[in-house]
Amino acid sequence: MLRFFVTFIAMLAVLFGLELTPIAQRYFVVPWTDTLAAISARLVTVFDPSVTASGNVLQSGSGFAVAIEAGCNGVEATLVLVAAMLAFPAPWRRKLTGLAVGILAVQGLNVIRVISLFYLGQWNYQVFEWAHLYVWQALIMLDVLVVWLVWVRLLPTSDASSGPPDGPARGSPAPASA
Repeated sequence: MLRFFVTFIAMLAVLFGLELTPIAQRYFVVPWTDTLAAISARLVTVFDPSVTASGNVLQSGSGFAVAIEAGCNGVEATLVLVAAMLAFPAPWRRKLTGLAVGILAVQGLNVIRVISLFYLGQWNYQVFEWAHLYVWQALIMLDVLVVWLVWVRLLPTSDASSGPPDGPARGSPAPASA
């Protein structure tokens, strides 16, 4: 467990450090954020065709707009999930599957977050601020934790972890001692 924790913290430091570089910002973070705005706008236009996305800004026909900034684009939450899955001892195939499904789950919830905040902001700015700063920050990180815990739970147990070959199998009652 200590090895996992140290590896997780080291990976977080590396991933967050890389995220802050101009190259990562230009070729990864900004396109990611712009895509998040575009996806959110496409979904909202089902109900309101006047909504548009320009870069990281989602705007209604009435003029209300929200800008999706760093910390709100789901990149940091995704990096936490990536670090946790890569640091955990599991086969690479399981890690890659977990990452694919996990990133979709985190970003799917983040799209819901952006759309809900877009509507909350039009309705009541104080409620928007509260939901933005407190409710959704916690829910996104809770989503990361739940996705990771479900992934860990679904990992197959290896024969090596079931006990020594000459001892009782995991889940078997231990022999009685006199």
